[in-house]
Amino acid sequence: MLGTRCRGNVCLAGQAGYDEARTIWNAMIDRRPGAVVRCHGAGDVVKAVQFARDNGLLLSVRGGGHNISGNAVCEGGLLIDLSPMRSVRVDDKARTARVEPGATLGEFDKEAQAFGLATPLGINSTTGVAGLTLGGGFGWLSRKYGFTVDNLISADVVTADGELVHANTTENPDLFWALRGGGGNFGVVTSFEFKLHPVGPDLVSGLIVHPFAHARELLAGYRRVAAAASDDLTIWVVLRKAPPLPFLPEEVHGKEILVFAVCYAGEPSRAEEALEPLRSLGEPIADVVGVQPYSAWQTAFDPLLTPGAFNYWKSHNFTALSDGLFEILSEHTGTLPTDECEIFIGQLGGASSRVAPDATAYPHREAKFVMNVHTRWRDQADEQPSIDWARAIFAAAAPHATGGVYVNFMPEDETERVAQAYGGNHARLAALKAKYDPGNLFRLNQNIQPERKSG
Repeated sequence: MLGTRCRGNVCLAGQAGYDEARTIWNAMIDRRPGAVVRCHGAGDVVKAVQFARDNGLLLSVRGGGHNISGNAVCEGGLLIDLSPMRSVRVDDKARTARVEPGATLGEFDKEAQAFGLATPLGINSTTGVAGLTLGGGFGWLSRKYGFTVDNLISADVVTADGELVHANTTENPDLFWALRGGGGNFGVVTSFEFKLHPVGPDLVSGLIVHPFAHARELLAGYRRVAAAASDDLTIWVVLRKAPPLPFLPEEVHGKEILVFAVCYAGEPSRAEEALEPLRSLGEPIADVVGVQPYSAWQTAFDPLLTPGAFNYWKSHNFTALSDGLFEILSEHTGTLPTDECEIFIGQLGGASSRVAPDATAYPHREAKFVMNVHTRWRDQADEQPSIDWARAIFAAAAPHATGGVYVNFMPEDETERVAQAYGGNHARLAALKAKYDPGNLFRLNQNIQPERKSG
């Protein structure tokens, strides 16, 4: 029996730990696996993978459980739950960190920031390190230090044949290449090793909130400011209804707004000069940009992204922001289906674009901006209107986009975009899938089909 061979628990429906493991961030996902292995170490993962392979079981792998598509949880089959594996170990002299796959961004950040160090991660502290990294990973530090995968030094991986292997630039380098953006297609990572950088602990960051009435002019101004920004400065745009935040006037609550979310990763003393062009745009309702701990800024959006709501996303990459796109964004922000829906534009470029597109499995180095249309609702009656709204913006914006997409932003129904997610790297990934997982055991993901040999 699998349960007697593992340090962790094997849970069936109705037993302690089962519902906790199958409940993930996106409430749209409500699946019931046949069994859950709550892994306590790499040995448990090896045994679980071997058991699923030997018994022909559908297999899913859960890290933080935050991915929009919900592939962490299978219907029937075996769920490998990595969330008990949360160790973060920092070597402050070597500036590296060894991170287990159940750790969240917040847990990683807190440990690294104790030494004044960080690596580029996402913008929601409850996101899992594993899923973020395997899809590419970007956030406030990416313009200065690249994608998360650009800072991955090595990984320990349980492959489809149930073997634990080490992967880096010299040992299993083809597998290491595939892990850096190829999602969960190539195995279960049981340990990540990251390069760390001196960051903070205090940075200048915060929000500049504008009335939505001036969105077109503000977006055009943003385009100019973003083009001239140094790698230290990252500015994202959020279009949504104003939540009841204490620094916003009560009469604005529930009204459409445009928000510049700002992080300056350089010396705080130089931030004022860097931010002056952005602050010269329009007349904001509120400007709450100031010095604060980097770890606090990393949690700033958590209250708007709590688990338990229904979520659906659509996403595009852009090399430039056109006037036509601004018209689309402005038009659709005026028809937000719920108070929690939003459109954000994440700024990339800088160091993240100075990597060859074939250097890692993540290919979209030309993208300077990523748009995520994020719908979120609580009432089931809002589901279809929210999804329809997101799809309408996506379709309207497509002529202005590159055609590429960030794999971590793809919902469950976008399997036809997998080739677009990997662009020129897709053929190589399919060949490596055939080498490392020819039977497609790891298929509950944005799946790369194994290359089929002709003849």
